[in-house]
Amino acid sequence: MIRSFAHALIRPSAASLPTRAWALVSAVSLRVKILGMVLGLVLLLGAGVTFQVRATLTRTLLTQLQEESVSLGRDLAARSADPLLINDLYGILQLLRETQTNNPDVRYAFILDREGRVAAHTFGGGFPPGLVRVNSVAADAHHHTAAIQTEEGVVWDTAVPVFDGKAGTARVGLSERRMRATVAAITTQLLLTTALVSLVGIGAAIFLIWLLTRPVRQLVEATEAVRRGDYSPRVRRWADDELGELADAFNVMTADLARADAERQEREQMRAFYLRQIIAAQEEERKRIARELHDETGQALASVMVGLRNVEEAPSDGELHTRLADLRGVASATLESVRRLALELRPSVLDDLGLVAALRRYAAEYTARFKIPVEVQIVGLEDRRLASEIETALYRIVQEALTNVAKYARATHASVLLEHRDGQLTAIIEDNGCGFDAEAILRSGAVENRLGLYGMRERAELIGGTLTVESQTGCGTTVYVRIGK
Repeated sequence: MIRSFAHALIRPSAASLPTRAWALVSAVSLRVKILGMVLGLVLLLGAGVTFQVRATLTRTLLTQLQEESVSLGRDLAARSADPLLINDLYGILQLLRETQTNNPDVRYAFILDREGRVAAHTFGGGFPPGLVRVNSVAADAHHHTAAIQTEEGVVWDTAVPVFDGKAGTARVGLSERRMRATVAAITTQLLLTTALVSLVGIGAAIFLIWLLTRPVRQLVEATEAVRRGDYSPRVRRWADDELGELADAFNVMTADLARADAERQEREQMRAFYLRQIIAAQEEERKRIARELHDETGQALASVMVGLRNVEEAPSDGELHTRLADLRGVASATLESVRRLALELRPSVLDDLGLVAALRRYAAEYTARFKIPVEVQIVGLEDRRLASEIETALYRIVQEALTNVAKYARATHASVLLEHRDGQLTAIIEDNGCGFDAEAILRSGAVENRLGLYGMRERAELIGGTLTVESQTGCGTTVYVRIGK
C-alpha cells in the first residue's frame, strides 16, 4: 500500500498531463509558438510526403522488377530452346551473357537441361551450390518466381520451363540493388527538398513573426505605459486587418483615457481650489458678520445702555417719553440688522414656504438693492414642495447667477423661469447684459475665472442634474439647469 501511494505521488495523473502540457506551451513566447507551428507543419508534411512517395515508389518498382524478371525469363526460355535441343552450349552461354549485359538488374542467368543439370551460367567464380534447389517450376506451369535473400540483398529468381519442360528450365535472377538505390536517391532528394522547404518556412515564419509580433509588442509597451498612468503613447496601424483595428481601438481608448484623466485632474484641481475658496469665503463671512455685529449691533446695544441711563436721569415725563422713543428706534434698527444678517446666511422663507416663495422674495430684494428688475415665472410648482437639497441647490444656483449679473453683466433686466413638466425640472436664468465667451472662460487656465461656473455646475451635479451656460459677447447670458430624464 505504501509503495502504491508513493508511486501515485511520483507519477502524475492522466488528468494533469493536458494541464501541464498547456502550461508548458502557454509559457513559451509567441515567436517560438509561430516558429514551432510552421516548422512542425513543414516537417510533418515533408515526412508524410516522403513516406508515401517512398512506399508507393518501392511498391511500383518492385512490381516492375518482378514483371521484368518474368519477361526476361520467358524470353530467355524461348530463345534458348533451339540451342538447347541441339546442345549448342556456346550459343546458350552467349545468349546468357547478352541477357545480363542488356539488363543491368540481372544478377545471374543459367540454363538447366531436362535432367536438371546446369548447362550454362553467368557466374564467373563458379556456380553457387544449392542455387538449383532454391526455385523450381512444373513443366505445365507458366513460371515461378521466388525471392532469394543474399549478401547483396534480395534477388527475384524466376524459373520458366523450356519447350514445356522437355528441353530444360531457364532461370534468371534480378537484384533489388538498383531499385533500392533509386528509391534511396529519390528519398534523399525528397529529404533535401523538405530541408529546403523547412528553411524557406523558417524564413517565412521569421517574417510572419516580425509582422505579427511587432505591433503586438508595441501594444504591450503602450499598455505598460498606460498602466503607469502615461496616456500619450499611440500605436501605429500596420495593416488593414484585425491588428490594425485593434491598434485603432487602442488609440481611441488611450485618447478617451487621456481626456478623462485630464478632466479628472481639472476637477480635482478646481475642487481643491473651490474648497479653499469656500473655506476662505466662510472665514470672510465670519469676519464680516463679526465686524457688523461689533460695529452695528454692538454700538446699537451700547447706545441702548446709554439711553437707559439717560432715561433714569430724565428730568421730566416729556423728556422720558422722548428718550424712550429714541431707544425704540435704536432697538428696531438693531433687530432689522440682525434679521438681515440671518437672511443672508440662510433665508428662513426657504425652509418655511419653499423654493417658489424664497425666489420671489429674493427677486424683490435683489431688484430693490441692485435696481435691476427680475421677473420670476413658475410653471407646475405653485403648490408643490421639492426635496430640501434640491430647493437649496437651485436657490444657491439662482443666487449665484443673479449675483454674477449684478457684478459683471451690466444688464438692465433679468428673468428666472422655474418649470416642472413630464418629470423634468428646469431652471433658466437669463439676462440682457454684455455677455461673455463661455467657451474661452471654460478653457481658461485661471481657475478663478471659472469658479462661479464650476460652483454652479457642482451644485447641479450633486442633485443629479446638468448645468449649461450659453453666452456670447454683447448677446447676454442664459443658464440652463435640468434635473431628471
